[in-house]
Formats: sequence, C-alpha cells, structure tokens
Amino acid sequence: QVQLVESGGGLVQAGGSLRLSCAASGLIFSTYTMGWFRQSPGKEREFVATIRWSDSHTYYTDSVKGRFTISRDNAKNTVYLQMNSLKPEDTAVYYCAASRYLVAGTASTYRYWGQGTQVTVSS
Repeated sequence: QVQLVESGGGLVQAGGSLRLSCAASGLIFSTYTMGWFRQSPGKEREFVATIRWSDSHTYYTDSVKGRFTISRDNAKNTVYLQMNSLKPEDTAVYYCAASRYLVAGTASTYRYWGQGTQVTVSS
C-alpha cells in the first residue's frame, strides 16, 4: 500500500520560511517523479514544483521561482519543499504526489497523493 505523508506545515508571518517534508512508503521511491501541489479554498489544485526521478531536474510554477526549492533524498524516501519569503497568497493546503511520468506538471499525471498539510501565511 502506497502512503505519502506530509509534515512541516503551520502558521508563519509573511517573509518567513517553512520546510515541508513528504515521506513515501510502499513504492520504489527512486523511480517516481515527485511533485508538490497546493489548493486554497474555492480554487483548483495548483501545481507548485516537481523533481524528476531520473536526474532530479526541477520545475516550478512562476509564482514560486526563486523562493521555493524542491529536493529529494532517495535514501530516506522523502521529498522536501523549502519555502522562503512566504507571502499571504501562499496560504493553502500543500499536497505531495508521486508520478511514473518523467515530466509531470499536471495533477492528472500523478497517481498517488498525500493527505495534505496546511500552510498559513499571515500579513
């Protein structure tokens, strides 16, 4: 049974930082592209970042480029999202997801999802 468990969310002031973690089990982690998505109330789930399984190449949505960094530790079956210079508009539930596609920038290309972790940025 595949499980993705996010942690690290919380309440932070604008300009602050948070580091999200996603621990994976039940899959061969090193063969999955991993991604982070977020969803705010009343909005669709939005792509944030992804890291390829083959070469750890990363992609980001424009709104987080230069502020967020996705990384992975295959020895720990864990993917991270370091979030710096947080803004109130970053407030959302953040989800990690796993995909067998090499390049996966849309939610439909991800097979497995975590339960989400809340990130709230106060102004």
